[in-house]
Amino acid sequence: MPLFTPEQCRAARGLLDWTQEELAERAEVSRSTIRDFENSRHHLHPTTANQVVAALERGGALLIPSDEAGPGVRLRKPIG
Repeated sequence: MPLFTPEQCRAARGLLDWTQEELAERAEVSRSTIRDFENSRHHLHPTTANQVVAALERGGALLIPSDEAGPGVRLRKPIG
């Protein structure tokens, strides 16, 4: 995913009902990294962004790339 936005991060956490601490733990990054990114204080290093995106995807979030309507997030349909 080329661009991962703070808004997508907050929305995905909300859909998964995760705190910043839970996401940080699952992504193996600090809570301050998540907090500062979500508050648009800084961009994520590409490796860190990949870790955060992977954690959200493992949790069941589907990050939708930006199109004419903008980026989005939705829950994956459960398998089975």
